[in-house]
Amino acid sequence: MNVPIWSGTSAFSPGETPFGFYDYDAEFQRDADKVANFCARRLGYPLVDVELQDISFYAAFEEAITTYGNELYAYQIRDNQLDLIGISTTTPLNNSIITPSLQSVIRLSQQYGAEAGTGGNLTYYKGYMPLSASVQSYDLKQWAEDEGISGSIEIKRVFYEAPPAVVRYFDPYAGTGYGYQALFDSFGFGSFSPAINFLMMPLNYDLQTLQAIELNDMVRRSNYSFEIQNNVLKVFPIPNNSEARMYFEYIKVNERIDGAASTPNTGAANNVSNIPYTNPTYTLINSVGRQWIFEYTLALAKEILGLIRGKYGNIPIPNAEVTLNQQDLLTQASTDKLRLIEKLREYFDQTSRQASLERRAAEAQFRKNELAEVPFTIYIG
Repeated sequence: MNVPIWSGTSAFSPGETPFGFYDYDAEFQRDADKVANFCARRLGYPLVDVELQDISFYAAFEEAITTYGNELYAYQIRDNQLDLIGISTTTPLNNSIITPSLQSVIRLSQQYGAEAGTGGNLTYYKGYMPLSASVQSYDLKQWAEDEGISGSIEIKRVFYEAPPAVVRYFDPYAGTGYGYQALFDSFGFGSFSPAINFLMMPLNYDLQTLQAIELNDMVRRSNYSFEIQNNVLKVFPIPNNSEARMYFEYIKVNERIDGAASTPNTGAANNVSNIPYTNPTYTLINSVGRQWIFEYTLALAKEILGLIRGKYGNIPIPNAEVTLNQQDLLTQASTDKLRLIEKLREYFDQTSRQASLERRAAEAQFRKNELAEVPFTIYIG
């Protein structure tokens, strides 16, 4: 069968590419035949035959555009991933301006807030255990099992504190006629002190008195304290009655683990595979991008032609044989493709957000150095 090869002319029409991504783009239709002619001439036509058809060039052209878009949007995702997680997958981002947000920082700060007990997305539960006379250690794991709590718990806070010093505050002027009747009641502190009459003293006097009471409890009496090891709580001093309760706050460890992975709303991006970028619009690609596409199309055409010529190897001619350049074409195609991909990625690296900020900072420093060389004006009044 005599299969026709490149004749030197072509006329593109929609439906002649493998996927049809850009078939109805006016700019693509206009450039398709030009690119086919460009590649054929770079491959030696008309001095040598090019064993390709127009649809081979169209397929390479379509693949080159798609490869350019894949590299471009993959870089966009890498540069903005933290800001794009959670975004709707229904609206393509191809022509969107990505504005950095604090959502990733807020998600992280929620975890710190949860551990510090100041907010976050982790629930704090409260419980209590009756104190027993002469019993110093209390197994809170066993308490959780008795309460029917599944999984392990982690104690976050123990409300085991000495009574505040103000309840033992003694006013030496109470009942002497030197103070005001029920002055603490007017401040809402009447229930915290046994005094009846009070003399308005400087605030530092009250603070020193409270500090003296607390220091006395710490030095001369057994201070209230505790230690926790593996959810076994040991209290100091040893309780001497069984009427008190020990209150505490705890979290369920499983909820902390489950909180690390949240289910987004339906249609929200949760990884790089569903961030909504689609194939590029060829019409919107500038001349810099199109030149890269033309060169990558040529590399793909070399690869296709090399594979075709490898099928024949040698072609007999009168009194001799012609050896085809299959290996040269494949080697050049592989080298050109790798070079172009590296060039494109380097270009994206140079225009990334980080590189742009570094370049701006460097420009500001250079401008500052330049202005420092300007002579100062001497003013004579």
